[in-house]
Amino acid sequence: MRNKKTVWFTLGGFVLGFALMIFLNSFYVKSSSNESCMSCHVHTQADSLWTLSMHYRNQSGTVTDCAACHLPAGTPSQHFMAKARMGTKDLFSYIFKNKSKINWEAKRELDYARKIVFNSSCEKCHADLFPEGITDDALISHIYYEDHKKDYDLQCINCHLDAGHFNPNYQHGHSLAANDEGMPDIEPYTEAATVTAFENFTETVPGTVCAINMIAIPGGTFEMGSPDKEPLRNADEGPVRKVTVSDFFMAEVEVTWTQYWSFFMETQSPGRTAPEKIYANNTRTDIDAVSGPTPPYGAPDQGWGKGDRPAITMTHYGAEVFCQWLSLKTGRKYRLPTEAEWEYAARGGTSSPYYFEGSPKKFTDGFLRSADTTVIASNVIYAGNSRNRTALPESVKANPFGLKNMLGNVLEYCSDWYAEDAYSQMADGAIDPTGPASGSEYVVRGGNYLSDAAGVRCAARAHTQHDDWLRTDPQVPKSIWWYSDIKGIGFRVVCEVPEEIKQ
Repeated sequence: MRNKKTVWFTLGGFVLGFALMIFLNSFYVKSSSNESCMSCHVHTQADSLWTLSMHYRNQSGTVTDCAACHLPAGTPSQHFMAKARMGTKDLFSYIFKNKSKINWEAKRELDYARKIVFNSSCEKCHADLFPEGITDDALISHIYYEDHKKDYDLQCINCHLDAGHFNPNYQHGHSLAANDEGMPDIEPYTEAATVTAFENFTETVPGTVCAINMIAIPGGTFEMGSPDKEPLRNADEGPVRKVTVSDFFMAEVEVTWTQYWSFFMETQSPGRTAPEKIYANNTRTDIDAVSGPTPPYGAPDQGWGKGDRPAITMTHYGAEVFCQWLSLKTGRKYRLPTEAEWEYAARGGTSSPYYFEGSPKKFTDGFLRSADTTVIASNVIYAGNSRNRTALPESVKANPFGLKNMLGNVLEYCSDWYAEDAYSQMADGAIDPTGPASGSEYVVRGGNYLSDAAGVRCAARAHTQHDDWLRTDPQVPKSIWWYSDIKGIGFRVVCEVPEEIKQ
């Protein structure tokens, strides 16, 4: 009898175990289906854009489903842990979040996609990275990927972001030669602006449709940096120094795509000549020989649009050459602002953390998003209101000098080398300081569309990260014109006051 009971219990255990296995497998298969995914992911375009992508429409007829890309193809534990983690998160969002307020566009950006797409899944299907007929550019890129994927944390979607969900604005490979797409339909200007007094004027660049509103910034003395008591300050913002700057003109807004693309269209070339060789003593007048940017890799505007949006992703070198080109075209001295000029202009005569009233702590959103951010949102494009992309200049109010987007939107290059102790090196009472004599990275100011309230204060400092911002650029040599790993970087120009109109 005991043997019979043992046998029956054993057989029953096998049956129950087998039934449980069938149930769990059925649950797994159904929960990994496209229909199951779409029941929680209520983004109306996710499915339709998938059916337009190369993972659905391709010559082989192979269809790649949601789970094939969004679950890792590593060990079973990695696979199931990722499934449990993401499934729990998605279910929570579906039940408790307001779907109409989810920023779906941001979830199509590379920064987010890197969290939910896995190289192991890509490599499971694409085992051969060097198939017959591969282009030279792809060959170089894939060799670079194989050599550096672990060191630089490279992912396939760095270059193939639209593989799973079609994006009409996404561009893979080098852009074509610059054209006038998106440029204003107006006659090119025939001559530069006439400037006879220290007052606002609109610069017009001969032979182009580029016009730049320049604001007259009267010189003065201010306290540069942030006091120890300023909330959320950083150590490199002090000690506070009394600094005097002379009169200068500054662009009302960050250099726009219309302005930068005018430069690109006129000067595009292999672009390997250093600017100091092109502009010896800043006297060269042979505009046709200016070496301009090479075509960028992908869409430099990230598909957000050109026109009056700030031009982005160019290197500090690219910004400097633009200024030198502008100088030669107009006969006036254009350049990047010094760090002192930038902060003086950003403050607009104020001495508080921002040029408007409010504390950085007050403008920092908490977990429940209960902070009052109305004031900062009307003046600054930052993480709290940007929806993960740049904005047009009219999106914010101007500061007391009439300058827009001095804080937020995009980081802005300065001419100074960066040093953490730059203010300690600066004499109190300095006049028109230009920063350290040498360095390895340049100062950038103003924060960008991803910055928090602390990062867009008038005194907040940052610097370029040249090697990191070129990490995924597979070109040999790497581009001297365009960054591959930073979107929120741009610049605005300064024009020196001509001698004949100095007050």
